[in-house]
Amino acid sequence: MAEKLPGGHETILLVDDQETVWDFLIEALQNLGYSVILAENGLDAVEICRENPGQIDLVLLDMIMPKMGGHSTFYRIRELDPNIKVLLSSGYVAPDSVNDLLANGAAGFLQKPHRIKTLACELRRILDTPSQKTPPAPV
Repeated sequence: MAEKLPGGHETILLVDDQETVWDFLIEALQNLGYSVILAENGLDAVEICRENPGQIDLVLLDMIMPKMGGHSTFYRIRELDPNIKVLLSSGYVAPDSVNDLLANGAAGFLQKPHRIKTLACELRRILDTPSQKTPPAPV
């Protein structure tokens, strides 16, 4: 009997420039119940976040892309929504680059290629962790 993978109903912004990765991940994530929005590069990802405030539950962010890489994309998205959850993903990236983003609020890192079980469990871990929302300023 196949193992039941954890799923959900949240909206995930997939930011990746490789079509083979999109095809696989979009189908896998939709099969787990998620809504998926695709951005082919960092510029598109920032624009999608700007146009959909509060609608994206998690960003699955590739680190190496044309137009705007993952590092710049992360900071631009966090400027728009300081509480957005971001899971970094890459096959080739310097550990210092990832550690910098993790220290600045990225929720995790997955080395490519990743197994769908690993991704499903990591998504649930991040989505089920309460956001560190900035408390409202005293009146």
